[in-house]
Amino acid sequence: MFPGSLMMGAKDRLLPPSLPYRFFIAAVLFHVAAWATLLTAGPGAVLGFVGGQGLVLAALHMITLGTLVMAAMGAAIQLLPVATRRPLGPQWAIRLMFWVYVPGVAVFVVGLGLALGWAQHLGATLAVVGMALFGWLVSANLRKVTDLPGVTRYSAMAVVSLALLAVLGLVLLVDFTKGFLPDHAAIAATHAALAGYGFMGMLALGFSTVLIPMFVLGSAVPDALVKRAALASGVALTLAVAGTAAGIGVVAALGAVLGLVAVGLHAHAMRGTIQSRMKKKFEPFFRLVWVALVMLPLSLLLAVALALGAPADPWSTLWGFLLIFGWLLTFVTALMQRIMPFLASMHSSSLGGKPALVSRLAPKLPVDIHLACHVAALALVAVAIIGGWAWPMWLGLFAGLAGSIAFGVFAFEVIRRYRSHMTAAAAANHEG
Repeated sequence: MFPGSLMMGAKDRLLPPSLPYRFFIAAVLFHVAAWATLLTAGPGAVLGFVGGQGLVLAALHMITLGTLVMAAMGAAIQLLPVATRRPLGPQWAIRLMFWVYVPGVAVFVVGLGLALGWAQHLGATLAVVGMALFGWLVSANLRKVTDLPGVTRYSAMAVVSLALLAVLGLVLLVDFTKGFLPDHAAIAATHAALAGYGFMGMLALGFSTVLIPMFVLGSAVPDALVKRAALASGVALTLAVAGTAAGIGVVAALGAVLGLVAVGLHAHAMRGTIQSRMKKKFEPFFRLVWVALVMLPLSLLLAVALALGAPADPWSTLWGFLLIFGWLLTFVTALMQRIMPFLASMHSSSLGGKPALVSRLAPKLPVDIHLACHVAALALVAVAIIGGWAWPMWLGLFAGLAGSIAFGVFAFEVIRRYRSHMTAAAAANHEG
């Protein structure tokens, strides 16, 4: 069975808990800040958003750079060494990545929200340096790894996408003041596709080939099926990005259609793992996973329609919302809901004694509230975008904020319970 071989010697490859958890805490804080910023902007700004600087663009980057990328960094620096059985890199590089990237994102989003050019350029430069460090650490870890095609192939595409989206992000930033791009909207859509389907999407699919079998105690995903799904994903992304950047709708639509095929192949690859699982009852975090797996093909169907000429108002706004908030934010919060107590449980036996159970470290009520509020926010905001109505947008933004706060309570409660367990273990050792 795959889980046993993966976890063999895993404790020897654990980083100090402060390293991954600092990224998770930052992700949680940016999550709350994003919904609060959207509420501050108001329904009119969200419904009328077609690009440009302001609070809505700042909130969008709080989710993408602040929550999604931050959570990916926190998960990757710990889970990659466990999966590949190879060290990620020096811990000083991980700390430097955090202290460069987090302030960079904070300064950048403030610059976007207040239209401060110097803050945008300074923040973007720092964030790009942090992402470059992340790409270097991941690439170094995956070098010469041959037995994890799901991780290596998807991660390689994620790193390439990261480099391209960083370049396009800087180009778009300069274009705000210089205005040299012939089609700013096309490059912005390409940037969004690289971020959503390329960097974060490929990481999500790649990590799922490791995490899902581990969490459900299922069999390994067959290499041949993973390679086929990864190849289809890479071709789909290449066509979609090239078609969008060049303004050739048919090519972009073909890429999105092939993306749907790739999603189907990935689901087929994961099917055996799910069917062979030892845990017959799905854990609570899977409720969010199912929602995310509905949002992904919906976003691709909308991408096909837009590429073939569907009106940008309101469908491009809905596409961006389903991609970022529906697919990626839902999937990332699902994995954080499981990874945070899982890592805490692994660390909890470092002082001796029995490890704390994951179920004891993870409070149930906050995640139930987050699930209800997050799903309500997705539905209400989507309806508001389609109909152009302010009142469901208000309700959706309030639901999103409430859900993000509930998720924050969950995250900090996991940390509190872990610290309480370690305090008790230290006291027992002292008495012993």
